[in-house]
Amino acid sequence: MFPLTGEFLAGRLREHLSQGDLTYIENLIDSVDEHGDGVRLVESGVPTEKSQLLIEGFVFRTIETDKRRFIVGIHVPGDFIDLHGFALGRLDHTLVSAGSVRLGSVPHKSLQRVMAERPGIARAMWFATLLDAAIHRKWIQTLEQLDAPRRIAHLYAELHERLDLIGRPIPRALRTPFTQLDLADMCGVSAIHANRAVGKLRDMGIGEIRRGDLYTDDWEALKRYARFDGSYLYGRGALKLQDDWR
Repeated sequence: MFPLTGEFLAGRLREHLSQGDLTYIENLIDSVDEHGDGVRLVESGVPTEKSQLLIEGFVFRTIETDKRRFIVGIHVPGDFIDLHGFALGRLDHTLVSAGSVRLGSVPHKSLQRVMAERPGIARAMWFATLLDAAIHRKWIQTLEQLDAPRRIAHLYAELHERLDLIGRPIPRALRTPFTQLDLADMCGVSAIHANRAVGKLRDMGIGEIRRGDLYTDDWEALKRYARFDGSYLYGRGALKLQDDWR
């Protein structure tokens, strides 16, 4: 019923929205665009007039400084990649496609009407931006507490959980367009250290990463090794949204 926005907040707040709300959100999309790998979708500091929902693919949040790139977040289908730009006018980071992507655009003037006329939907979008912040905090924690092999394992554990929540279960192989350099830039290590970390995961039998795709016969073992607790994604566990969320 909702080919463009059917994965927005799926597995979390979506089940608490009315059919009318879901239809309204679907109709917010005024155009759909497709891009190849490595396209700079939104540049840091450039004024924005629309926010984009990721329909297919992966998008990186990146910060570049001293000729070095840092990947500070990943978006999966169902995520608004730049909803922050509606409130802030521009972003302090750059959004880049990771592989081929498909995006639906919502003009900011439409979001202004949402704020005025549909408070339930406005709160859902607020929730989406707060969910981004929760994921960002977890990334900071993993950089502080985990070594490189566990950081990479945690990254794939998180993606596995996020994709499962939106109805895209991963039985064995989680396929991504990520390069070894991407993994290094996500985990704050050099490409050499990332290569060693990938090798350690393979040698331990936790998982094998080939050209960005992670293969494992035991996702639970990988998650235990990564010390992964997906509660911060607000889909399961103690933080799962209850019927009284409003």
